Amino acid sequence: MIKIILVEDHLVVRNGIKLLLDTQENMEVIAEANNGKEAIAYLAEGVVPDVIITDINMPGMDGLQLTEKLVEQYPDIKIIVLSMLNNTQNVAQAFEKGAKGYLVKNVSYDELLFAIAHIGNGGRYLCEELAMLLLERVIAQPPAFGGYEREEGGADGIELSEREVEVLQLISDGYTNVEIADKLFLSKRTVEGHRQNLIEKTGVKNSASLIKYAVVNRLVE
Repeated sequence: MIKIILVEDHLVVRNGIKLLLDTQENMEVIAEANNGKEAIAYLAEGVVPDVIITDINMPGMDGLQLTEKLVEQYPDIKIIVLSMLNNTQNVAQAFEKGAKGYLVKNVSYDELLFAIAHIGNGGRYLCEELAMLLLERVIAQPPAFGGYEREEGGADGIELSEREVEVLQLISDGYTNVEIADKLFLSKRTVEGHRQNLIEKTGVKNSASLIKYAVVNRLVE
């Protein structure tokens, strides 16, 4: 049996969730609170749940403040944030403060029940809507490595031209300045200039450190 405290200042929303959970044989709502302070008061009285489901925006003590306090004082309690807020900043803050799950309020009943059971058994969960939103943003970003997209910005914000990328790859492959010049039909002086520019842009001290930097940051294959 997963014992749950609901922390939500909107009575209609809270009642709807409670009605759903009350139909489940493996879940029990043992208390309801309007904000974080009321939830903490229940805990101080000895009403300790397995899971707390909390909104973010609430008067007195919001969900993120509650999460932070619970992690400090009641680390065994698993926190699920259930909110209308679907921006990445709130999601990141919730997990950073110790939440085990984050769901938006238009989540389906089936997904909500799955998340509670999964988190109650020790897992972590991000609802499908947010997971897909984050995935779409990752897909939409230009590749940070590979090809010559680095003209738009490389590791740590450094900008490498197409030619600098070619030179960097050949340096990493062990070619000398003369050999690189022959391969790219450049003068030795031009290659030396590219090598020095790469060292300055990446902030390293020498060619060996440059190769290490390129490998660690996946700037070369």
